[in-house]
Amino acid sequence: MALEITYAEVRFKTESKSSGTNSLSPNAHKEKTTSRKRNPGFPKLLFTSSLMLLLLLAISLLVAFIIFFQKYSQVLQEKKTLLEISQKHPELECIKASSTTEGKAWSCCPKDWKSFSFHCYFFSTDSKSWNKSAESCRSMKANLLVINTKEEQDFIIQHLKIRPLYYVGLSDPEGQRHWQWIDHTPYNESATFWLQGEPSDNTERCVVLASHHNYKHNRHQWGWNDIFCDISQLSVCEMMKIYL
Repeated sequence: MALEITYAEVRFKTESKSSGTNSLSPNAHKEKTTSRKRNPGFPKLLFTSSLMLLLLLAISLLVAFIIFFQKYSQVLQEKKTLLEISQKHPELECIKASSTTEGKAWSCCPKDWKSFSFHCYFFSTDSKSWNKSAESCRSMKANLLVINTKEEQDFIIQHLKIRPLYYVGLSDPEGQRHWQWIDHTPYNESATFWLQGEPSDNTERCVVLASHHNYKHNRHQWGWNDIFCDISQLSVCEMMKIYL
């Protein structure tokens, strides 16, 4: 009797183990199959990566197009400006350009103009009002002189005659001592060259280069002086150098 009970217990345990193994195997297989079928992560990741690559490619193409368009527009503008200048100034005087001028072999100024740094200067021989002088400069694709540094001021006065006055591109349109350069260059108080006691009158709204005799040092001193804009004076025109 004892042997039969022991056998029954062993048999029961064996069946239970076998039954447990058989019942778990289909479920595990089903879960794996379902997991594979329901996992959308890989397709989504692939789609997102492809979309990002296309977006980066589109941005790169757009940036390249903008750069190309800007370069092309710059070349067209340079050609247009050169054509307009050549029509006004058929004769140019050129020197070898410095190595810092990228892609350009020559720097040129119109004939009878003076060259300094990156600019060309024309000293008029006929007198006009400030407005007429500005118009005359513009007709030559230039502006009335804008002085930015002492070096530029010193270069200019070397070519001026002592007695006349020369209009520059500085004015006070409203008579409020708000000085403005004709090309909208900011007026820099630290780079001004007024003669002693100038500017002296709010109704004198235009500026000339003038020579004042310094009796103490027995020499002529050049500086800025405000005068009435309708007085006829000589003038100095300025334009950027032409690079070829």
